[in-house]
Amino acid sequence: MTLKALQILLVEDDELFRLGLSMRLQQEPGFEVVAEAEDGETAIELTNQRSFDIVLLDVGLPGIGGIETCEQLKEQRPELPILALTSRFQKPLIAKLIEIGVKGYCLKGIRAELLILALRSVAAGASWWDEAATKEIQSTFVQGAQPASTPSEAQELPVNPLTRREQEILAMIAAGRSNQEIADILYIAPGTVRVHVHSILKKLEVRDRTQAAVLAIQKELIPPGLLTD
Repeated sequence: MTLKALQILLVEDDELFRLGLSMRLQQEPGFEVVAEAEDGETAIELTNQRSFDIVLLDVGLPGIGGIETCEQLKEQRPELPILALTSRFQKPLIAKLIEIGVKGYCLKGIRAELLILALRSVAAGASWWDEAATKEIQSTFVQGAQPASTPSEAQELPVNPLTRREQEILAMIAAGRSNQEIADILYIAPGTVRVHVHSILKKLEVRDRTQAAVLAIQKELIPPGLLTD
């Protein structure tokens, strides 16, 4: 049985860059760029006309801009996955994207194979953050997302409460991999991965995969050798 291709809305104002990106994505099995937009207004109009599996959106758009475009898209379609793409790393931008509910952020210099993986991950419901962005998520997201915790509580975690296997899985989560991808890499069942993920969240006392990944990186719970692109 042939799987349905991932329906992508590509939003990018640079015509040449958009053309090259569209051609590369169309070459990828299971990917289909079904619509393109050069500004936020057009992107919003397109999402009102049809459904997409994911939006790949340049933050530096003309007109209403990429941030407001993301806000309006999320207001209209809260469940719509958005992967933000930009040429520069900016700390305030990371904070705003997370606040809006965007699950992924990539720099335009990202390798094609990593962008493909990022799209698949975000479309599947996982998160994908550029390495520089990941280092900032702790201060912009984790601290504000856990009102029941006090600053000292995070510091009271054991030196490393995770098993070696849990560290391996958490490193892959931090890289934006889905449960199925992790299962394939480790040659274990997806259900086993889910059990490990549940254990990781419980041990780190966080609500979701993103919080677990950034807290673990902040607390150096993932050995450097396990961190992958």
